Amino acid sequence: MKLFAISGSLQRASVNTLLLENAAEVIGVRAEMADLNLPLYSGDLETEGIPIKVLELASQISAADAVIIATPEYNKNLSGVLKNALDWVSRTKDKPWAGKPVAIMSATAGRSGGERAQNSLRLCLQPFAPRLLNGPEVLVGHAQSAFEDGVLIDARYKAALTALMRALKESASSR
Repeated sequence: MKLFAISGSLQRASVNTLLLENAAEVIGVRAEMADLNLPLYSGDLETEGIPIKVLELASQISAADAVIIATPEYNKNLSGVLKNALDWVSRTKDKPWAGKPVAIMSATAGRSGGERAQNSLRLCLQPFAPRLLNGPEVLVGHAQSAFEDGVLIDARYKAALTALMRALKESASSR
């Protein structure tokens, strides 16, 4: 299975990136990681041509059997970095998200684990018609203490992540 992972955080030590790595490991695959270091979307910039990095991102989404997205929660919403990437990819010719199995998850410092960020991400993805998994929800709260040496240690979070990733693998294989 070719798995593509998108972290909504640019931080080197991002707990969302760690969560994605743990998610791929659950189903025994290595995920290709997205690079969201993209210019801010601008119609003026678009008239000069879609940036190569955006075209590469859209191509990676298209080529994947399934996509996993982990979003931090910034002010009760998905990150601007992630929203910017979604906006850019929407401007490409192909429809890379259409019918693509997608699982979302989040890891945050707060206790809710990113519930509102996931909701806003679902709304942002809706127009692209992916095959969004509805659950189980993976909402890792107090994320700084949820990982030890890069490994998710809370049994509840691990169980939810395992169930979500198995559902994603099944969805991708039925495609």
